[in-house]
Amino acid sequence: MDLTSPKVIRSIQEKFGFTFKKGLGQNFLTSQTVLEDIAGAAEIETGVIEIGPGFGVLTSQLAARSQKVLAIEIDERLIDVLNYTLSEFDNIKIINADILKLDLKSLIQKEFNGGQISIAANLPYYITTPIITKLLEEKLPVRNIVVMVQKEVAERMSAMPGTKDYGAITVLCRYYTEPSVITNVKASLFVPPPKVDSAVLKLRVLDKPSVEVLNEKLFFKVVRAAFSQRRKTLLNCLCSAFPIPKPEMSALLEKNDIHPARRGETLSPEEFAVIADAIANN
Repeated sequence: MDLTSPKVIRSIQEKFGFTFKKGLGQNFLTSQTVLEDIAGAAEIETGVIEIGPGFGVLTSQLAARSQKVLAIEIDERLIDVLNYTLSEFDNIKIINADILKLDLKSLIQKEFNGGQISIAANLPYYITTPIITKLLEEKLPVRNIVVMVQKEVAERMSAMPGTKDYGAITVLCRYYTEPSVITNVKASLFVPPPKVDSAVLKLRVLDKPSVEVLNEKLFFKVVRAAFSQRRKTLLNCLCSAFPIPKPEMSALLEKNDIHPARRGETLSPEEFAVIADAIANN
């Protein structure tokens, strides 16, 4: 069955008495081209985890390219639907669970023997950042993360220093991955259509973080502090987060060739690393 067809989607809804839940961000993609873009960008070698399969339209594309697909769906109502729409495949396992509550490292070890996999998803807008943060901070054996997200979120996650979109989530992504926008997706290509356009974001996971730091937790504390009050100077933001007197913090920054009056969005990940290491050694 053509799961990109609005007519087929409606017929499945009628068959299972399924209604979309706005609170779960359920918007199903109807573009075959975009589906192929997502599946191709994932560069699946053996296995893939899909987050939020919905009716299974992307799942079938992933299954055609993979030895095994593990589809994680939070909505219990969709399990019977997925068993129906994906019945022709024997390499898909469906789990009814909340991705944020799963021990993904153990799950990957169990389902894929700890091998390196890819992750693909059409993420609900309201929970994109927590999911991306979890996938990166848990340091999973993942090669690529390819996600459909709100367009402005994709722009933030792939932004360059000095731009208005650059923020703490950008530094997180650039610390662990090489981010890039694969394609933009109009709201009209979903059923039901969301209020905003989307984009396909690819995060190519690096073999090691892009910068070396003495203390990773301290590094991200510096990053969060720098963006906590965007209109304030770097000096004032850091002094609000660390028990270091302002004159001492100012001297620490200047010693490392970073002007205290700069703002967080102008700093590269390398400069954040310099600050964090200086504070660690202070």
